Amino acid sequence: MTAAEDLRGRLWSDEPSKVDFLAARAIAETVSDAVLDDALDPLAIGLSGPWGSGKTTVLELIKDDLDSRSDPEEAKILTVRTDPWRYDPAVGAKESLIGEVLEAISAELFERLKDVEESKGEKVKKLLKKLSDRIDWAKAIKLAAKSSLTLQLPGVSDVLDLIREPASDNTDNKDEPRGLAGFKSEFAELLADEEMAHVRRVAVLVDDLDRCLVDTVVETLEAIRLFLSVDGMAFVIAADEDRVADAIRTRLPEWSMPAERPDDEDALPAEPPSKLYLHKIVQTTVPLPALGAFDTESYVLLLQLQNRIDQQLTDEQLQVVIAECQRLRAVGALDDLKAPEGFDVQRELSFARRLTTILYEKLRGNPRRIKRFLNDLNIRRSIAARRGIELDFDVVAKLMVLEVLLPDQFQSVLSWLRTGELRDRLQSLETQANRPKEESAAEGQSAADSESRPSLEPGGVKPEPTAPEPVDVGEDDASDAGQQLPGTTPVASVAPHFADDMIRWAKLPPDLHDLDLSPYLHLAASFRGDLLVSAELPQHLRDLAAQVASTRTVDRRQLTDESLRALTTDDVDQLLRHLGLRARDRVQEQRGAVAGIVRLASAHAPVQPAALDAFRRLPASDLQPGTAVILAGVDIPGMKDVINALATQLPDGNIKKALTTPPPKGGQL
Repeated sequence: MTAAEDLRGRLWSDEPSKVDFLAARAIAETVSDAVLDDALDPLAIGLSGPWGSGKTTVLELIKDDLDSRSDPEEAKILTVRTDPWRYDPAVGAKESLIGEVLEAISAELFERLKDVEESKGEKVKKLLKKLSDRIDWAKAIKLAAKSSLTLQLPGVSDVLDLIREPASDNTDNKDEPRGLAGFKSEFAELLADEEMAHVRRVAVLVDDLDRCLVDTVVETLEAIRLFLSVDGMAFVIAADEDRVADAIRTRLPEWSMPAERPDDEDALPAEPPSKLYLHKIVQTTVPLPALGAFDTESYVLLLQLQNRIDQQLTDEQLQVVIAECQRLRAVGALDDLKAPEGFDVQRELSFARRLTTILYEKLRGNPRRIKRFLNDLNIRRSIAARRGIELDFDVVAKLMVLEVLLPDQFQSVLSWLRTGELRDRLQSLETQANRPKEESAAEGQSAADSESRPSLEPGGVKPEPTAPEPVDVGEDDASDAGQQLPGTTPVASVAPHFADDMIRWAKLPPDLHDLDLSPYLHLAASFRGDLLVSAELPQHLRDLAAQVASTRTVDRRQLTDESLRALTTDDVDQLLRHLGLRARDRVQEQRGAVAGIVRLASAHAPVQPAALDAFRRLPASDLQPGTAVILAGVDIPGMKDVINALATQLPDGNIKKALTTPPPKGGQL
C-alpha cells in the first residue's frame, strides 16, 4: 500500500468526538449531578479549558448523560444547545440566546398541549407570545443593517429601544414591570406553569463563548444572569475562563468595578474585578485537565486504531481497547494492554510510545493540537508520496516532530542540507545520541576543560571556536580518514556538540543518516517558504556545478572539456567536494554527480585520487544502475580496487553485474 493510498480515512475531523477517548465521562457525569441538584437551582456552571482541550466533546457527553436520566413524563430534562459564536450578527446576543431558549420551550409545550383542551393551550401560547413580543426582532435586524452601512456603532438609546414596552392593552395593570425587567418575572411564570410541571430542568449548554467578540461574550452572560436565571434553569458554559475574563475586562474597565481587599495578609491574592464579575454569574467552574503522559499515549493509540475501523477493526473491538486503556489508567502504563482477540495493536502502540513524551511536553497535553499534528503528518506523507518521495511512516513522523515541535532545530537541519553536511551531521548527532550517557558526559567534560564554548547557535549546535566544525567519520570510513576530499576539514578528535533537544530528537527511531532526505526536506522547506540555495559553493561555481552534474545531453555538450581544463585548482577542488557529497547524499542526483566527477578527473589528473575517494564513499546500498555503468567505465589508477570494494557490499544482481562488467573499448575515461 502506498502512502497516498494509506491516507484514505486517516484524517481526523475537528468536530466533537462521539467516542470518549479521553475518559471525560467522569467529568460529564459530575456536571450532570450539579445540573440536577435542587439545592443549586438555578445554576450556571463553567466548563473551563483552553482551545482544543475537549470542551465540546464533554458538552456532548453531558447532553447524552442528561438525556439518559430524563423521564419524559415525570421529570423531563430539556436540553438546549447554543453556540454564541454562530449567532446571526444581525440580531443581538441577548435576543439570540433568549430566542433559542423560548423556541425550545415552545416546541416542548406545543407538543405537550396538542391533545389537551384548547383553553389551556391558549393560555400558554399567550404567555409565550407576550415574552417574544418584548424583543423587537425587526428593529434588531434594521439596526444591525444601519450600523454596518454607516460603519458606526449603535448608540445606547438605540440598543435599549430594541426592548419593547408592554403592549398598550396591558396598561391597565399598574403593577406590571416594564421592559426586560418584566421579562424575567413572566419567564419564571412560564416555567412554573402547570403545563411545565413535567420538566424537571431546562439545561442550556453554551459552547464556544471564548471564541466570540467582546460584546457577544458580555451580552450572553448578561442574558443568563439578568433574564433567564430563574428556578428550573441550568446553564453549562464551556469556555476558557481566562479568555472570557479578558473580554469582560475590555468591556468593563477595572477602575469601574470594586476589587476585593482582604485584610488578612495571609489570605489568597485578590481576584481581578473581571473574574469577580464572572464568578457572580458562574457559581463554580469545572476545569478540564490537560492530558497526562499516559493519556497522551492512549489518545494517540486510539486515534490510530480508529482509522482501522471498517478495515481490520470493528467498533466493538475499539470499545474493548478503550476499556483496556481506562483499566490501565490506574497503573499508568499500557504495557499489559490486552488487544481484542485476533487483532494486533503493537504497531500503533509502538508509534504512540515513541512520540508520547515529546508530544506531551511540546503540545501541552492538548487533544486538538495532537490531532492536528497527526493530520499534518498524514497530509505531508501523502503529498510526498504523490511527488515520488517514498519514505516510511516512521521517518516522516520523526521529521515532522522536528519541523513542527522544534522549528529552530529544523532550520539547522536545513542549513546542513544547504552546506552539504546533512549526512555527516546526522551521523554525528545520532552517534552522540546513541552513545552511553557516561561516555557522552565524559567527552563533554573533556571538551569543556580544553576550551570554553560559545552559546548555542539556532538549531542547537554549539560552534567550535575555531573555523569549520569537524565532521565525525563513521566506522566504515575509518580506513579512509587520511584521504580527505579537497576542501574538507581534517577530522578532529572533538565532535560537534548538539543541544539537548537535538540529542533527544535523534534518539527517536529510526536513524536517518543513511537515508536520502533531501527531496523531503526540499518539499518541507517549500511549504515554509524557505529557499534552499546551496551555500557550499561560491556563486560563480553554482551554475557550473548544475551543468556538469546534469543528466541532459544538451547541458553536457554545452560544457566543453576546454572550459573544464581552464578551471583553477581551487575551483576544481570545491566542485569535486560538492559533487562527492551530492553523489553520496542525494540518491536521485547520484548518476549526474558521479558523471561530473568523472569529467573533472579527466580534465584534471591531479584530482584523480580525490575522485577515487569520492567513489569509495558512495553507499553501496544506494548505488543506482546508471551509476554502476559509469563507474565500470572509469579508467583511473586504483579504480579497480574501488569497484571491488563496492562489489563486495552488493548482493548478486543487475547492479553488481553492471559495476563489475567493463564497457566495450572506447567507453573508458
